[in-house]
Amino acid sequence: MTENLISVIDLASQHGIRKQTIFKILKRLGIETKKRAGDTKTNRGQAIAYITNEDAQSLAGEIHSKRTSKDSTSDFVLAEQGVFYLLLLEPDHDPGRFKVGFATSLPERLRSLRCSAPLAKVIGTWPCKNLWEKTAIDCATEDCQRLHTEVFRTQSIDAVRAKCQRFFELMPKLQ
Repeated sequence: MTENLISVIDLASQHGIRKQTIFKILKRLGIETKKRAGDTKTNRGQAIAYITNEDAQSLAGEIHSKRTSKDSTSDFVLAEQGVFYLLLLEPDHDPGRFKVGFATSLPERLRSLRCSAPLAKVIGTWPCKNLWEKTAIDCATEDCQRLHTEVFRTQSIDAVRAKCQRFFELMPKLQ
């Protein structure tokens, strides 16, 4: 049944971009995916999104035109780049509790965090590729206590900021 179809996962891998970005491009092009049950061994039975080979050609053309256009702020480039942020969650009450992570839009990310952390304060941001996030977190939070996925406790937020700074000084410069 899927002989003439290609998965969004495979397309993302082929083009070197995230599958969320593929979905955004497909939506803009008006291409609908077809859902099929996945292999129980590799995808734990979750549904996988597929498109036809013809639609995959249209997608590839769109990606190619964006990559070769003079506009360097194409949608898929923006989705792959953003900022790595360092936030103090409760600066006055718990100055050692912080959150780190990646966001394509820091204002949107802060808005979504305001429900659970209304007092959050931005300590620093650095231009970042989405692919760097986990490594940056590991580097910045070395010797910190993990409280949750991206929430940690430290004795010195300045030391964490310095680790972030050193990490991003070593990484390629982004526009």
